[in-house]
Amino acid sequence: MLQRHLIVWLVLSSGVALFWQRWFPDLFDPFVASKPLLPALITITMFVIGCMLPRDEVRQVFRRWPLVFSGTAVQYLTMPALAYCFAHAWGLSGDYLTGLLLVGCVPGAMASNVLTFNARGNTSYSVSLTTTATLLSPGAVPIALGIAAHAQQEIDAQQLLRTAGNLLLTVVIPVISGHVLTRRFAGFGIRAVRRGPVVANVAILWIIATVVGLSRERLLGVDSSVPMARLFGALISINLGGYLAGYASGALLRLPEPMRRALTLEIGMQNAGLGATLATQLFTSDAVALAPAIYTFGCMLTGTVLAKIWSLRPPNE
Repeated sequence: MLQRHLIVWLVLSSGVALFWQRWFPDLFDPFVASKPLLPALITITMFVIGCMLPRDEVRQVFRRWPLVFSGTAVQYLTMPALAYCFAHAWGLSGDYLTGLLLVGCVPGAMASNVLTFNARGNTSYSVSLTTTATLLSPGAVPIALGIAAHAQQEIDAQQLLRTAGNLLLTVVIPVISGHVLTRRFAGFGIRAVRRGPVVANVAILWIIATVVGLSRERLLGVDSSVPMARLFGALISINLGGYLAGYASGALLRLPEPMRRALTLEIGMQNAGLGATLATQLFTSDAVALAPAIYTFGCMLTGTVLAKIWSLRPPNE
């Protein structure tokens, strides 16, 4: 029920975080207090994902590496470029621009694997893309972020090195550790598969709710209505542009229709929870994490709608 209605739980949890101070002004604010726990939460999520990663999916990465790495390259090339272009097209700068660049540079989200299954796409190819992009993120994300942000000098070299280190510690090592543990200890693997989805989804929901709680003044502020409208417009443009780039790239690579659907959802749906966590680690302003948090709503909503449409249209091989 949690996975099937994830968008509903996302709206409810973030709504409570948004209005907590208005509804309970005298009570302890758990969302603001959770800011120091965000790195631990994303580490737990990645560890659980590693535990749930089937052995065969890892083998698939090596068996069809040209298609997997081609799709990953498309993601790390197109999404940062789209974020950069649409941020300027909508007239955004400063913290909002940096947040948009983070959205474009992080790897794909695991939710794309579920939606690919619902869309009658190639789920195995989707998982292979997510796995590869995640494992390459310590090198790929700082490079993409540095190139995209170079003209504005929004991010310095020290922050890029910290980005690589944070991704290595909170993403790659937990994923590998979880996968190795499940292969070594069968009993642990069975329990992880049963309980892992709940743990991972609750952690992601709390991460996004925390970012919303930290940014509630900007979200509810009247004076920020114009930049917020521009931010929403830029995020929607990035999301839809990612879907178009994914499907067009699949056509250029001559992928069959199920794999095109997988690539489309993988590129358009970014790991915004990871982006929000990186924003709180690398920047002092909470406004940077706002774009990744909002993007979670957008990509989950549009991805669900797209998967529903495709589920009604069997792919033609």
